[in-house]
This record gives sequence, C-alpha cells and structure tokens, in this order.
Amino acid sequence: MKQDNMVYVDGKKAVLYLRVSTEEQVDNFSLDTQRDICTKEALKRGYEVTETFREEGRSAKTITGRPILIELLEYCRKNKHSVQAVIVYRLDRISRITADYLAIRKKLTEQGVTIISATEPTGDSPTEKLVETILAGFAQLDNDIRSERSKNGLRARYLSGMIVTGQVPLGYIVQVGYAVKDPLTWDLMKKAWDLMATGSKSLQEMADLMNEWGLREYKSKKEYPIRAQRANVIFRNKFYLGKLTSKTYKEEISGKHIPMITEEQYYRVQATLDGRNPNMVALAKRTHVNPDFPLRRIVRCGSCGMGMTGGWSKGRHAKYAYYRCGGSCKGVATKVDTLETKLLETLKQFTPRKECLSLFISFLYRAYHARMARLQKIKAQSDLEIDELKTLRKTLVEKNLAGVYSDEIFKEQNQMLESRMTMAQVVKDDATIDRYNIDEVTTFIRTLLADLGEAYKRSNISQIKVLLGSMFPSGITWSTDGTLNHQISPLYQSICTFDNGAISSCAEERT
Repeated sequence: MKQDNMVYVDGKKAVLYLRVSTEEQVDNFSLDTQRDICTKEALKRGYEVTETFREEGRSAKTITGRPILIELLEYCRKNKHSVQAVIVYRLDRISRITADYLAIRKKLTEQGVTIISATEPTGDSPTEKLVETILAGFAQLDNDIRSERSKNGLRARYLSGMIVTGQVPLGYIVQVGYAVKDPLTWDLMKKAWDLMATGSKSLQEMADLMNEWGLREYKSKKEYPIRAQRANVIFRNKFYLGKLTSKTYKEEISGKHIPMITEEQYYRVQATLDGRNPNMVALAKRTHVNPDFPLRRIVRCGSCGMGMTGGWSKGRHAKYAYYRCGGSCKGVATKVDTLETKLLETLKQFTPRKECLSLFISFLYRAYHARMARLQKIKAQSDLEIDELKTLRKTLVEKNLAGVYSDEIFKEQNQMLESRMTMAQVVKDDATIDRYNIDEVTTFIRTLLADLGEAYKRSNISQIKVLLGSMFPSGITWSTDGTLNHQISPLYQSICTFDNGAISSCAEERT
C-alpha cells in the first residue's frame, strides 16, 4: 500500500501473500488482519507493496490445490528483478511441510526474491536463514501433531459408534454429527429392503422401482438415478444393519444410529445377491415374462435343486406346455396343468379357517393399538425431555453472559446438552406413528388369506413370487414321483392354528 510521505529504500518492492483456512478464520485469524500486519512490516522495512495475493479457505498441507500461491510464483518469475520480497504473516502461510517450504524458498531465491515473516525473525544472514529453516521445521511438526490428533480423534469417534465422514446412505441424514432417520426417504428405503428380502426382484428391477419412488443418489450436489450396480452397493451396506465398517479402520463396530433392518433380513438379502436365494429367481437373467409359465424358476427340481424352466412340446395334434428341470440332470418334467393343480391343492390346504382368520385380524387390531399407545407414550416423554433440555440450555446461556460460567465451561456443557437433545430427538423420531391405515391393511389380509388359491389366480407373476416366497421361504421342489415338497412359513402356520389362547398369551407377553 503506497504512502505519499514514505521514502522507499532503494526502490525496494514487495508483494503480500495472505492465506487462511476456514478454522483459522473462525478464530479471527482473518486475511484482513494478516494484511494489516504485513503492510506495517513492509513499511517498517522500507518496501513498497505492489501486489497482494489472497488465498482463502486453503490448507497448508500441500501445494496442490492452492492456485493463488502458484499465481504468486508465476508473478515473481515474470517480474524478475522487479520484486525483492514476499511478505507473509508467518512462514507456515507458505507451507507447513518443510520440504515444500524449502523448495518454494529456493525457487523464489533464484528470482532474487526473499521471504519475510512479519511476526518471526527472518533475513539474509546465515543465522537468520538457519532460524527460518528451523521455524519451517516447527511448522511441519505442528502440522504432523495436528494431523495425528485428528486421526486419533476420528478413530476414537469411530470406535464409539459414531460416523466420521459426514456421509450416510439413503434413508439417513446427519444432524449434529449423528446419523438419524431421513423423514423423506426412510420409509421408502425400508420398503426397498423388505421387497429385496422376499427374493422376488432383481437388482435392475429394484433400481427401477427405487427411481419410480423418487429415490436418488447425490454426488457434488448433483442428482443421479439409481442404477443396478449402485443398488448392489446399497444392499451390501451394513450401515442399515446398525454396523459401521471402514477401509481405514478394520474393526466392525456397532453404530449409535437406528438400524433400518434386522440381521436376519440383511443376510437373507445377501443370500439373494450371492445367488443362494431359495427361490432361484431374484438375480436370474430374464429374457421376458411368460404368463404361460408363471412358476418358472420358482419351483425347483427335486433331483438337482435347479429352478425349473418352461417350454412347449409338440404332439400329433397340438402343443403341450411343460415344466422341465433347468439344470443338467433333465430328470424332472411335468405338465403345467399337473403342477399348478398340485400347487392350488396345497394353497387350499393352508388357507386358514374363517374363525382362525377372524381371531388373527382381532389380534392385529389389539397389537396395533397397543403399539400406538406405547409409541405415543415414548413420544410424549421425549418431547418433555427436549423441553427440559432447552430450558437448561437457556439457563446456561444466561449464566455465561452474566459471567458465572466461563466460555470453556459453556462450550463443554452446551455440547453435552446438544448431544442429549439429539439422542432424545432420535428416540422421538423412532417413535413416529406409522403412516399406514390399519383398516386397509386388515382388509387386504382378509382378502388375501380368505382363499389363497383364488389369490394365486388373481396375481401377476411378480405377485406370485412374493406370495409363494413368503409362504415357502425354503422354496418348493417337484419330485419325479409327482410330489410337491414344501415347508410352510411359521407365520402362515401360526395363522392357520390361531385361537383365543394365542391372543391371550400374546396379550400377557405385552403386559
């Protein structure tokens, strides 16, 4: 900054280099503060400031990513012999890495430019240059210590079950350093996991559905549709299970966030992704959906376990539809009508009696309303706790302003209160009342279970896979002797045998 009453020694000229990181700016270590101090030092030493280079929000760990520093070096090269000094607030403004600092100093020295620190002893004498090198070494030591503390802090945070990257998968958002439910995507992602666990969808089908629901991936604030490859990554992520995993830290940790799914559900999905799905359908390649063979790949060969495929056999007067083993054994073949008749007989066998179904519906109503009452109570308790914590925080602020609590104590106590408020909010969010209508749910269940055979006939192929996958989780096999082998789901088994005793025992367990 030129001053009319200032006499510059031998026409010496200098440029200022100012750098500040975001953290330093918060601590009032601003660029303007550096500029004022460096300008005074320039006037004191008799330099005319001809240019100022300002680098904001940049780290001193590496030279890369600091365009203004590169611009300064180029400026000194082009104006060789016109600039005699680069003035900085401290030497670590140039670099915190000793080797980088010495390389930059060497480059500037070749252009006849000296680095001057406004707050540290620097100069051209051997002693001053030695001190300058030592100061640069201390800057790197300070940087290494900070880096080590940061790494240790992140590791401690990870081991305590908290997120360290600030990034969470679909269904979650970050609030005050915690992963909490995203009210916009939580229910949709839970629905996606539930559907994937049935083994009735391929990754491409799941990706298409998730896109239809409005789910999107975001990178660098840009929106991208979910593709099959990305869906695979999502359904492999143990975060949804309540676990934290990291390439940096080898330990698998139980997270403090709310799990979206159970461990059983997670590993059922993994079995599907690995091709171990009992239904053998989820990831099988599909050329097209053929309504003539709705049980293709659902029913498996009783000899080799491979999914059965469908095809036509040409007779003397007509074509006949057959299911055949899709494996190498070719040991099983049966007419489509024969297999489907056996299946309808089985579904009729497991259709619950009217009295059992009515009792089950009654139980659902009682269980639903009992759950709603518990959730309402938890929500009310959480609201009360949050209000109390807000009152405590208000008192804390008042005492800090009055000088009763120091800033250090205020900061520590406020962080503790914020943490407790976040946890209370997490509990409250987890107790949010379900959005489904119990009357609609029970009507659907009654319609479905009243006649499983009719439900099968009304269903499309995707619905058939869901229905049979839920009823027979271990799959269905067809043997050469014409036997349809199956193991009914415990849930359907319990519905078929439901009675008043079941309701009473369940009610007793809940009290």
